[in-house]
Amino acid sequence: MSQSQSFAFDTQTRIPKVRIGVGRAHGKAILFGEHAVVYGAPAISLPVHVLPVIANATITTGESTISSELYRGPAASAPERLSPVVAAIDAGLDFVAPGSSAHVTIYSDIPYERGLGSSAAVAAAIVSAIADAAGVRLSPAERFLLIQVAERVAHGRPSGMDAHGVVADTVIKFQRPDVTPLIVARPLHVVIGDSGVPGATRQAVGSVRELREQFPAKVETLVARLAGYAADAEMQLATGDWASMGENMWRAHATLAQLGVSSAELDTLVNAAHGAGALGAKMTGGGIGGCVIALAENSAHAKDIAAALSAAGAANAWSTWVEASK
Repeated sequence: MSQSQSFAFDTQTRIPKVRIGVGRAHGKAILFGEHAVVYGAPAISLPVHVLPVIANATITTGESTISSELYRGPAASAPERLSPVVAAIDAGLDFVAPGSSAHVTIYSDIPYERGLGSSAAVAAAIVSAIADAAGVRLSPAERFLLIQVAERVAHGRPSGMDAHGVVADTVIKFQRPDVTPLIVARPLHVVIGDSGVPGATRQAVGSVRELREQFPAKVETLVARLAGYAADAEMQLATGDWASMGENMWRAHATLAQLGVSSAELDTLVNAAHGAGALGAKMTGGGIGGCVIALAENSAHAKDIAAALSAAGAANAWSTWVEASK
């Protein structure tokens, strides 16, 4: 990338001409492998296109500003919870326009702190918008590294899965550092239920780490089990074996509960999905709050499951799907 080609300048003022950059990303849900991925095991992530993020950016001089549902004002005065957003703005500017500032507007349908990749998706949209405003096209590797700057602020030591998942168009397998698009034999219908309780990824990862230090054999057995479900899913996706995948989802939730990262609210929603005839259901993401993901037979069944989750107390329930591979 040539830094000298980032801007078109006004020939008299030498101030960059205003160009509105646009960046997009979307939510993600972990199908299998959360927590195990931290220890090098594979994890499977699917895109949640019904929860998009769009960022607009203009590059300017002076002070960077943020306009979002959570905060409007100078980036330097943003509340602590927006530190990853500020980090994404700074990282994007440092990469494509050192010494400049940006006005960034964020539109996000992803609920915050629910394990659906909100921080990574917002970061992805921001750095893409800033690069676009500068006339720069980021490579996938460059975009990933910039997203990870913000993710480290949000989560401490992120695996990198969210940074890949929020920009992937299909189901992916992530086994650090490799990302592999997976074949999906037939449409995959899922329902995501929001417990209404904020997730705590950093806390959950830390608690699993502490448990592993105290009971290494037990935790390594559970992590290996989660890794096995993720490995099975690759073939299940390729063959369209949703029945077997669903059975593993029930098992994965029980395993995650043994690791101490589920919650009463998540368990209630998983049970509600079972009562609605879901093929499988489990918590998704870091846990201790956040969301569950349930596997449906088709779109009509997904609506029934979504209604059951809402009746059981879900703050929101979204039906989504992944198209079959072409």
